[in-house]
Amino acid sequence: MILSPGAFARVGFLLLLAVVLQLSAFSQIGILGGHVDLVVLAVAAIAYYGGSVSGSAAGFTAGFLLDLLTGATMGASSLVLTAVGYGVGRFREVRDPSHGLMPIPVGAAATAAWVTAFAAVSLMLDIGARVSPLVLRDMVVTVLLNALLALPVFTGSRKLLRPVLAVDPLEVRRRRRPPREAGPLGLRGLGG
Repeated sequence: MILSPGAFARVGFLLLLAVVLQLSAFSQIGILGGHVDLVVLAVAAIAYYGGSVSGSAAGFTAGFLLDLLTGATMGASSLVLTAVGYGVGRFREVRDPSHGLMPIPVGAAATAAWVTAFAAVSLMLDIGARVSPLVLRDMVVTVLLNALLALPVFTGSRKLLRPVLAVDPLEVRRRRRPPREAGPLGLRGLGG
């Protein structure tokens, strides 16, 4: 991602929009015990298109906003979303996936990491926490709901972030590699 005032404004707008929509609308809607976590998808999208440093910074910022606005234990969301943002960004840097449907498993994996790690951190920090088997069902439903919403969220994020990305993800997919020059069958790589 190209670091510029425009990049900070675009990422900040995307994170603020995700946090406000999460707290005002999506957290109120429960489907089969689960709910949509839009903030995790926004952080994963920024990390997927911007890299590990942008993803971890976005994760910390979004987590800090969530903790401030909900009155939860300070730092729990920031810690987990920073790790999720770094992990998704690092996956993108190392593997460079170029398939158009890759946001679906990336969003599902990011959500699974988020709900698991946040539950573990909350359990460690909260003295009187109780765990029920229904929590696992809610986690699975949340992962599935986020997997359904991952493609539209990643597409909207890509369109918003495209002017400030160092490499346009659509151009990487469209560009074909030139044919490899090779000699006769047994002499590959020896061509001048």
